[in-house]
Amino acid sequence: MFADRAEAGRKLADELERMAPEDPVVLALPRGGVPVAAPIAERLGAPLDLLMVRKIGVPGHEELAAGAIAEGAEPVFNPDVLRSIRSRAEDFAEAVAAKRAEIAERRRMYLGGREQVALEGKTAIVVDDGIATGATMRAALGAARAAGAARVILAVPVAPADALAEVSPMVDETVCLQVPRPFYAVGAHYRDFRQVSDDEVAATLRPGSD
Repeated sequence: MFADRAEAGRKLADELERMAPEDPVVLALPRGGVPVAAPIAERLGAPLDLLMVRKIGVPGHEELAAGAIAEGAEPVFNPDVLRSIRSRAEDFAEAVAAKRAEIAERRRMYLGGREQVALEGKTAIVVDDGIATGATMRAALGAARAAGAARVILAVPVAPADALAEVSPMVDETVCLQVPRPFYAVGAHYRDFRQVSDDEVAATLRPGSD
């Protein structure tokens, strides 16, 4: 069990430092991925940026992910969920547009006018505090690849085996510290798993922040 997200990030940094990735850029999925990613970026001397992803919920059951969308990429849908609700990806066009607008607004809130770090030819290290179903991570990894990253590394403290198997073909390397069997929830593997606030995300990304 990790004490908190920062400790998990330091342990991931130990593994990633040994890998010595070339031209790394650390990309955090907000909000929970940011305190995990910050010590990694510091250890590697790498830029820290966000990879904004939003879940596309099933109408009337928003907690159920029909898919997810990351900035700069096309949405990724869960075929099993679409079949179960007898819908097509095209039926979510309005929801996709709303999520794109929400992503743009959140980037402004967290980063102000700071430009995204260019990924062309870089090693993108995509970080979150854990993986549950993998829908948002699939969207995030696809976006990193679409942005021109030469290599994509997935770095998470904990994930279930089936979700890892699903996303691993999308990356060049995977660093996952715990693959519990059975898997119940990401938060079960942290002593402190309090919600990360928008203010904490913005402060972490502010120039000169620790």
